[in-house]
Amino acid sequence: MPCAAIIVASGKSRRMGFDKLAAELKGVSVLRRSVMAFMNAPGIDHVIVVCPQERFDALLTGDFPKPLTRVDGGKERQDSVKAGLMALSARDELVAVHDGARPLVSVEAIELCIIEARQHGAATLARPITETIKKADLDLFSHEGIDRSSLWFTETPQIFKSELLRSAYAHITTHGMVATDEVTAMEALGIGTKLVASPGPNIKITHQADIDLATALIS
Repeated sequence: MPCAAIIVASGKSRRMGFDKLAAELKGVSVLRRSVMAFMNAPGIDHVIVVCPQERFDALLTGDFPKPLTRVDGGKERQDSVKAGLMALSARDELVAVHDGARPLVSVEAIELCIIEARQHGAATLARPITETIKKADLDLFSHEGIDRSSLWFTETPQIFKSELLRSAYAHITTHGMVATDEVTAMEALGIGTKLVASPGPNIKITHQADIDLATALIS
């Protein structure tokens, strides 16, 4: 079951104040580390990067062991994912969507998600919430807790049968819905996604502290 990867990398890094995807972790940019994880994963056949041409030229030069394609993104994340879906080939039965700002994703994690997606049609890397969760009122006072036993943080990659994800995006587009990730798009169709426990750190680079932490984890 051939699988392509869509790396979403069109964001403008407004919260960071500079291009976080160009930030170097031990001499390798965040985006390049994300791309190379999928290049090294046996279950991935080719990689599609959704990003501006100038970012691609600056960060993804040189030869890669698998086909690498670039497409322009859209205004919102879901627009960029749809652009990536349009670049799939007819033989791509599975598609993995990954945030370019998650450079620590491991080959093991990618392969675990592929296995579950082949069986269930939809799978995402995730991690259980281990912190105590509180619900606050408008004045930021806590009066009650929330049971965390069934709560998870979703991560990426999120991997699906290609026709399912296309259907999900067609549905949310038709109904004017906003999906912050692909699991949410699938839920709009009433389809559940298998959660795959992340086997290692898979932080998303959002602030300078995340760059510092990622560098330390690599070391």
